[in-house]
Amino acid sequence: MSKKLPIEVVHEVRDACLCLATQRAARRLARRFDRAFAPLGLTNGQFSLMMALNAPQAPTLGRLADALAMDRTTLTAALKSLERRGLVVTRLEEKDRRLRRLFLTGAGADLLAAALPIWRREHAALDDELSRSEGQKLRKALRKLGAETQVKERTLRHERHC
Repeated sequence: MSKKLPIEVVHEVRDACLCLATQRAARRLARRFDRAFAPLGLTNGQFSLMMALNAPQAPTLGRLADALAMDRTTLTAALKSLERRGLVVTRLEEKDRRLRRLFLTGAGADLLAAALPIWRREHAALDDELSRSEGQKLRKALRKLGAETQVKERTLRHERHC
């Protein structure tokens, strides 16, 4: 017979768990930006992915997955809908045919440019909801956690392949 944990433990985890708090906030933010981008037929994830492709040099699938903290299969699935819409293309690297590079198309760049004012408006509204120092501290903390996680994941992948 399983033993239930006391309600105090449930409250402890609810109140202290950074992972839970981050997931809840991320889901709410995602829904907010999904609603904002809906008139353009974009999701917040697609916007972020396309923004990451708007770089001087087209990234490889692996580098983009690392940058977005996504596994390759999830990224590949996310790219398929953008490719079907003609917003993104994948090309094999000429020097190393094992590598795939990802490019925004002209239509993708145009849609991204149309989405940018929406993103700015939503962020201005978010900044109004937080104090200036709260927003700066939150961004700094999230970047720190994301960077630490990325380094640890890279190290683990490298150790698995050695």
